[in-house]
Amino acid sequence: MKMKKKGLLLCLVLLLVVSMVAVGCGKKADPPPVDTTDPKANWPSNLALGTAAPGGVYFVYGGWASLVEEIVGIPTSVEATGGPADNMMLVHDGELQLGMITMGIGFDGWTGAKGTAFENDPHTNVRALFPMYSTYSHWWAHKDTGIKGLSDLEGKVVGVGPTGGTPGTYHPLILKLLGINADVVWGGTADQVESQIDGMIQANSQATGLPMGGLIQYYSTVGADNVVLFGPNAEERKKILAAYPYWTESVIPKATYDVLSEDLTTINVFNWAIAHKDLPENLVYEIVDAIMTNNDRMLQIHKAAAETLPTAIGTNTFLPLHPGAYKWFIDNGYKVPDGAKPID
Repeated sequence: MKMKKKGLLLCLVLLLVVSMVAVGCGKKADPPPVDTTDPKANWPSNLALGTAAPGGVYFVYGGWASLVEEIVGIPTSVEATGGPADNMMLVHDGELQLGMITMGIGFDGWTGAKGTAFENDPHTNVRALFPMYSTYSHWWAHKDTGIKGLSDLEGKVVGVGPTGGTPGTYHPLILKLLGINADVVWGGTADQVESQIDGMIQANSQATGLPMGGLIQYYSTVGADNVVLFGPNAEERKKILAAYPYWTESVIPKATYDVLSEDLTTINVFNWAIAHKDLPENLVYEIVDAIMTNNDRMLQIHKAAAETLPTAIGTNTFLPLHPGAYKWFIDNGYKVPDGAKPID
C-alpha cells in the first residue's frame, strides 16, 4: 500500500514538472491590456527639453519645464544643447521630446533649405507647440577697439555663440552677405564673454531675448561706459531682410541695457517651442495650457516671457502645430494661420 502511495506521489510530481517545463518553453503570456479608461495611459514616463548653452536666454527660459512637471504632472528634465539647430535635429530624431527654436532655423529645418545644415534633409517629425518671444540681434565691442558698427568688423575676431544657435547660424551668413570678412569664432556664450574680457576676441554677438545675460555680464565687468552696442544700419537691414524674410526690423528699448543712451534699431526673429509629432495629443494639450494660462509664472522665469502669449500665434506661418496644440488654440478662440494648421 505504501509503495502504491509513493508511486502515485511520484507521478504527481512528474506531471507538475512536465507542466512547468511546458509553460516555460511555450509561448510567453500576453502583457496585460492597457487601461483605456486612463487618459494618461499612453503618456511617456518622462520628457526632456532641449535649451542651449549656459549664459543665454534659452538656458534660463527653459525653466518652463518646471511648470510642465508641476502642473501637468510628468517629470521633465532640461538638457543644455547647442541651441535651436541642435534642438530641431534632436527633436526630429526623437532624442528629445521638447525643444525651442527660432523660426529661421525652423524654416530651414522644415524645408531642408539649401546651404544650411538641413540641406536635402527636411526635419518633418517636428511640430509647433506655442509662441515664446522675439530674438534680437545684438553686437557689442569695447570702445577701445574702435568698433562702432558691422562694417568695422572687417578683419576682427568676432564671437557668434554656439554652432547650433541662431547667431552661430545667421551672423556668419549676415557678415558674408554684407561682404564683411571677419574671423568668426563659435563657442558657448559665457566662454565667449570671458574671451572678450581677456582680449582674445574684439567683438561679440548674440541673437536672443531681452535682456541678454552675457552682455550684462560683460559690461558689468568692464564698465557700461566702455561698451558699444550696435546692430545693422538701415542699408544693411534692407539687404538682410531681403535675403532672410523671416527676420524683421525691431527696436531694443534703451531702458533694456545700461550701455544704451537711446533705442537701438536692429533685427529680430520669433522663437517657438516644438515637440516630436508622436507625443500624445492630450499630453500636448495640457503642456500648452500650462504655459499659455500661466504667464505670471513664466515672467518669474524670464522677462522675455512678456511675449509668451497666445495672441502671438500669427508669428508662425509654416510649421504645422501638433494636433494637441491646435486644439488648445481653437478651443480658446484663436485663429491659426493656414500654414500652421496640423497635417497629422
